[in-house]
Amino acid sequence: MSQTLLSAKDLSVRFGGVLAVNQVSFDVQQGEVFTLIGPNGAGKTTVFNLISRIYTPTAGTLTFEGRSLLAQPPHAIAALGIARTFQNIELFEHATVLQNLLIGHHIHRGAGFWSNLVHGPATRAAELAARQRAEEVIELLDLQHHRDSYVVGLPYGVRKVVELGRALATGPKLLLLDEPSSGLNVEETDDMAWWIQDIRNELGITVLMVEHDMSLVSRVSDRVLAMNQGEVLALGTPAEVQAHPGVIEAYLGSVDDLSSMRRAQPAERIAA
Repeated sequence: MSQTLLSAKDLSVRFGGVLAVNQVSFDVQQGEVFTLIGPNGAGKTTVFNLISRIYTPTAGTLTFEGRSLLAQPPHAIAALGIARTFQNIELFEHATVLQNLLIGHHIHRGAGFWSNLVHGPATRAAELAARQRAEEVIELLDLQHHRDSYVVGLPYGVRKVVELGRALATGPKLLLLDEPSSGLNVEETDDMAWWIQDIRNELGITVLMVEHDMSLVSRVSDRVLAMNQGEVLALGTPAEVQAHPGVIEAYLGSVDDLSSMRRAQPAERIAA
């Protein structure tokens, strides 16, 4: 039986007069890929920001491995085993790919001040562990060719993969992917799907994802939570959620509007 890794109960957050998230509840099971979908402004990234402790909820609870996340400061989240990527890539552009990955592993340096000062055995062991982890991530994501390249000169798609790699270098138990296919072409999105599956299947890392590309969602997700205007619309398998009338209406308008669009299409093709 799967164990609950992350649990959100009745999460709400208000910004001034705007209720951005309203009583949202869900559980993420260990070892699954769980995806949040919904139109722009649905509150998906706000939920990510609550988990990352960038925002504090107005009401509700968040627990990770049975421990309250709301009692943790933002800088402690990575050390608990939660890593995140962003919609807008956040990397050290004038550092190499390898250096960015080593920075990701920095939270695990256990050497003390004096060992770091004299480059003692503990420091050398920590540096070796960081390098080994970075090389494992480079091999997993096929970044060998870019190991010593500066991020500023890399194509967007490669930079997106480097950001994923830096998150993996922290050794997370839970990986938050904020629109991982955004800005990627079809081939790059296909590669991203394979990597997400490998991250779950080979590394045993649980994935919580926000995504708009429904083909990617259907391919990699075990369960999907659909949101609209800050509230939960549906929860289930990708097929169940995509067939839900409320989800169809949120994306395409009412069922009557969709039927009208379908009836109008033949005439439009003839007119064209």
